Amino acid sequence: MIDGKNIDGAQVDRARIDRQRIDRVNSSPAQPASPWIESAAQWLNPRRLRAQVVVLALCLWGVCAIDFATPGFFDRAGNIKFQDFLPLYVSARLIVEGRANALYGQQATADAMQAVVGQPTRVLLPNLYGPQVGLFFVPLARLSFPTAARIWVTASLLVFAGCVYLVWKSCPALRLHSGFVALSAIAFPPLFHFFVRAQTSVLALACFTVAYLAFRADRRGWAGIALGCLIFKPQFLVAIPLVLLLSRGWTTLAGLLVAGGAQLAFARIYFGPAVMHSYFDTLWHMSRVIDTSELSFAPIQMHSLRSFFSLLIPWPEVAIGLYALSSIVILGMAVAVWKSAAPLALRFSALTLAAVLINPHLFVYDLLVLAPVLLLLANWVLANAAQPSSAVLQVLTYLASVLPLFGPLSRWTHLQLSVPAFTALLWVLWRHSVTASHKLASNEFGDV
Repeated sequence: MIDGKNIDGAQVDRARIDRQRIDRVNSSPAQPASPWIESAAQWLNPRRLRAQVVVLALCLWGVCAIDFATPGFFDRAGNIKFQDFLPLYVSARLIVEGRANALYGQQATADAMQAVVGQPTRVLLPNLYGPQVGLFFVPLARLSFPTAARIWVTASLLVFAGCVYLVWKSCPALRLHSGFVALSAIAFPPLFHFFVRAQTSVLALACFTVAYLAFRADRRGWAGIALGCLIFKPQFLVAIPLVLLLSRGWTTLAGLLVAGGAQLAFARIYFGPAVMHSYFDTLWHMSRVIDTSELSFAPIQMHSLRSFFSLLIPWPEVAIGLYALSSIVILGMAVAVWKSAAPLALRFSALTLAAVLINPHLFVYDLLVLAPVLLLLANWVLANAAQPSSAVLQVLTYLASVLPLFGPLSRWTHLQLSVPAFTALLWVLWRHSVTASHKLASNEFGDV
């Protein structure tokens, strides 16, 4: 039993530590931003930003409307409309038909996709999700593919809007900019890519959003459970458990392990060990599966350290080595920020950026998870305009939001510009945490 005095004492300790965090951040010395950074930040005024957002939204969704205006399964470019939803739909149908053992058989899934489309197609889309994800979509399996895809996309857009709204609601400095936030969300490039492919990235965004809100409410265990639900996209859980482990965030880490383990255990019990073995074998050989699928230009659509070095370095062994070394550096910076006295908005942003950068298999639509980060950093910049790091954070936040648009250029330049921007953003957060007097006075609240 915990009596009222102990509860009051814990609340007093929490308030004291929060005041210490604020005092440390506000009193920390830092070098002023360079003149060109200040000039760039001043150039990004509300009028220019609003104009750019409007033009970008019109271009993206205008192209989408024209591309999808054709009747039937295929768009003007010859791609299947909402094509990334097709493997999920086929998986759900196989489960309904009692053929779960064929979920990861390439020939069986190819034949099932052919039957759905109803005509020959060159598209080969592997199933890279756990069987529990197919089970999630079983209610849509009895509908036609176009109808099921439209329902999924509509529901996903509502979830995206809800996540943006909940994070925006926690950002006082953005309260007066609701219209601009809504326009920016509509013009967010990963949202466009997510929509045209009908991906599952919105579920990952929901996990990150719930985790942030749980941290904000001091519910560390629930935050861990939300992060553990990312096991359906296990590549997101390469960095996060390590950050929590190295920062001794035991409560959050325990929640993550319980949630992730429960999801996998349920899938094994429901589908059996043979299906799970096939799933893990597919994950282990993911690069081989991608290389033989329709994703022939996969690296230019990816935005993490692994794809960055794969594009830049022509020798695979060297590229993998640089990916490993840079991941260690990124991990170290994320741990330092997470343990620091910086506000939760900056620490959670660093955690998410590390999860993105170290992710070995991150496509442009998965950058949807950066929506909370961009909102939180924009709020911090507006609320802390006098801080020396405010200008550089403003510029880098802008670059992080627009540079994924230029991913296709890396086919010729071999340089994925978004990755250096994400890395620089994390580096600035790390520098800010260093000048803000690193660690909390007690490990008791080290993972909050």
